[in-house]
Amino acid sequence: MTRRITAVRGGLLATAAALALGAAMPPAAAQDPGNWLLVTVTRGDDRHGGTPGTLLLCDPPRGHARAAEACADLDRVGGDISRLRQKDAFCPMIYAPVTAHARGEWNGHPVEYRETFSNGCGMAARTGAVFAVDR
Repeated sequence: MTRRITAVRGGLLATAAALALGAAMPPAAAQDPGNWLLVTVTRGDDRHGGTPGTLLLCDPPRGHARAAEACADLDRVGGDISRLRQKDAFCPMIYAPVTAHARGEWNGHPVEYRETFSNGCGMAARTGAVFAVDR
């Protein structure tokens, strides 16, 4: 009887651990093993993740209004956001900091990116459509 209880308890613990690991990955990404990023834009000095993220999926592109463009940009640089080319833009010299954060997976490799820009225009010029998450 004790062995049976121990086996059931062990099975429940294993199931709970598997569920916890699955919860660590966004649900859509768990079902779609393709290229995906959870992108977040935090305005101001709030660095505690109070802003909800947007899941960008690229097989097929979906997640926010410019998903197809963002996926094409990322595809050109192999998912490495830091390699995106700066676009010409006339941005105001107004300090309104925004922090762009992305985590996910691209071609089977983990992606982790975080950078703070002086304003949203500078972020858009540097990162293209990847962080175009405003509704």
